[in-house]
Amino acid sequence: MEAKDYLKDIQDIKNMMSQSTQFISLSGLSGILAGIYALIGAFFANTFLTKFNIQEYEPNRNSFILSEHDIITFLFLIALAVILASIFTGIALSAIKAKKEGQKLWNNSSKKLLLNFSIPLLTGGIFALLLLQKEYYGLIAPITLLFYGLACVNASKFTFRDVRYLGITLIILGLLATHFEGFGLLFWAIGFGICHIFYGFIMYIKYDRK
Repeated sequence: MEAKDYLKDIQDIKNMMSQSTQFISLSGLSGILAGIYALIGAFFANTFLTKFNIQEYEPNRNSFILSEHDIITFLFLIALAVILASIFTGIALSAIKAKKEGQKLWNNSSKKLLLNFSIPLLTGGIFALLLLQKEYYGLIAPITLLFYGLACVNASKFTFRDVRYLGITLIILGLLATHFEGFGLLFWAIGFGICHIFYGFIMYIKYDRK
């Protein structure tokens, strides 16, 4: 009996130490929804580009032909909508999970997580905007995948290990998207859409369902 109590005390201490260094309120469901948002955004982007290509090759149609700047602006707005929806959902669901588990959403571990996640992410965002300014449109999707993957890997030490695997997967997809030019939207949908849903589901099964 004493041995069991001793092992339980060790496990409790281990859990307390883990909670003090890791942000465990990250919601797997938010990852699933973020992936769904990304797939919806990719669908609208693909539909928009398809219509543009039809208009471009059939100029005799009574259609309004958009400029390249207009197309990029529209795609940027779709990506921004996906990002904002994902951030809002992630914060809301993580706050609900933290409240259920009696944890604080804003603590030392969440601050470290945010800092380590933001540095690569903001760097990649600025880099993508510079590429956009220089009209290197084909590199936008690979760059966002690469730097988002690096952000996940960098922040994973302050949350669940699964985030690290998600980051590595996105980095690989970013490199593949760089090599297979012209398939950026497809790799973007796989990375931000399918991978988010897959890893979000794993995290939901492992950590959220109790």
